[in-house]
Amino acid sequence: MRDPKGTDSAPPKRPRRPRSAAPKRGSVLHLDARGRARMVDVGAKPTTRRTAVARGTVRLNAAAFSALSEGRLSKGDALAVARLAGILAAKRTSEIVPLAHPIALDAVAVDCELDRKSRSVVVTATASTAARTGVEMEALTAVAGACLALYDMAKAIDRSITIEEIVLLEKRGGRSGTYRRGA
Repeated sequence: MRDPKGTDSAPPKRPRRPRSAAPKRGSVLHLDARGRARMVDVGAKPTTRRTAVARGTVRLNAAAFSALSEGRLSKGDALAVARLAGILAAKRTSEIVPLAHPIALDAVAVDCELDRKSRSVVVTATASTAARTGVEMEALTAVAGACLALYDMAKAIDRSITIEEIVLLEKRGGRSGTYRRGA
């Protein structure tokens, strides 16, 4: 073929036929046979009771921590807002994390504990359900949402707030059983 400038060009390539979306044997389950991301099929798994606990830390400067702990932030009760933001985030995990399954949560609890010595807020979230897949992502997303809400509530005083080490502490249920961080 010749293009408008009179030089030779290759014919257009045909679209590739899709290959099987089944996972490769012994591979990571979130990848198909071509290495593309896919949602895992949990339809054949039994429904079991599942619980997960996650934690994160929000570190503030002295002025922001003082205002937060004394309830003087201009936006209001930051700890209450953070708890609600965490619960809402857990409920919307499948909209935020692309390959997470939407699951019906039985309970989500978010706790915000002030640590005066380190001028930080330790956020802990617990999520539970009876489902075919775990709730680790929901607990972790709850912590992330609560931490971000704390940042938003105190950022007028301290733009250098840090959100640190969001981690899974524990998970129970499902085929892999119990996991405890550091155990």
